[in-house]
Amino acid sequence: MKLNKIIYLIFLIITSCKSINDYKRDVVVGEIKFSNKGFALVYDNSENITNIVSKKIDERSLIVFQKNLKKGSTVKITNLLNGKSIIGKIGSSSIYPNFYNSVVSKRISLEIELDENEPYVEIYSIGSNSSFVAKKAKTFDEEKVVADKAPVEGISIDDLNSSSLEKKVEKQSINKTPVKFNYIIKIADFYFESSAKAMKKRISKELKIENTKISKLSTNSYRVFIGPFKNIKDLKIAYNTVSQLEFENIEIIKK
Repeated sequence: MKLNKIIYLIFLIITSCKSINDYKRDVVVGEIKFSNKGFALVYDNSENITNIVSKKIDERSLIVFQKNLKKGSTVKITNLLNGKSIIGKIGSSSIYPNFYNSVVSKRISLEIELDENEPYVEIYSIGSNSSFVAKKAKTFDEEKVVADKAPVEGISIDDLNSSSLEKKVEKQSINKTPVKFNYIIKIADFYFESSAKAMKKRISKELKIENTKISKLSTNSYRVFIGPFKNIKDLKIAYNTVSQLEFENIEIIKK
């Protein structure tokens, strides 16, 4: 009788180990494409910029600093106020203020005609080498909804020298139409309303932020956001406050 029990236990151990190995073989880790909407910091050699950005960018390059992406990743940078885009490369790891979703070269800024007072952009990773480097975050990972992105169109890039950069600066400074400033801070989208309510409660409790809201996007999509904000000063203060919770991918969305 004892011998039968021992044989049965050995059988269970062997089959359990096999199951674990089978599961490991079946697991496929896919790449997560990164995208983020927010304000870009345009790099120049002024003291105001070099004091807050730890590494330099050549003004004629197509280099972008972005904290969530690996060096060498290919990205599409889109000016969300006019729809103009350009392809760039992620540079070395750099330290810069948390409020900005990226630091871009002067050339990129001029090519897509960024408004220096409202440099609102989307950074979107493209190519096989552009996977998102996710960090540990205090949020509901299982609730994240990843939106499908449209394919990237081919974009031609003209070679620029210093004189052409100066001409672009002069051209952009003429007849700029003011755009109404109206933004929210998107914390996350949730599948369950109860999860969205729990997140709203947490933000209100831990950060004492009163204007946290929930918007129902569809039957199974609930967005937690803060705002709206009518000026960049208040937007920066709120963004820097909520950044203390180290959420994975906070976005700034224009209403």
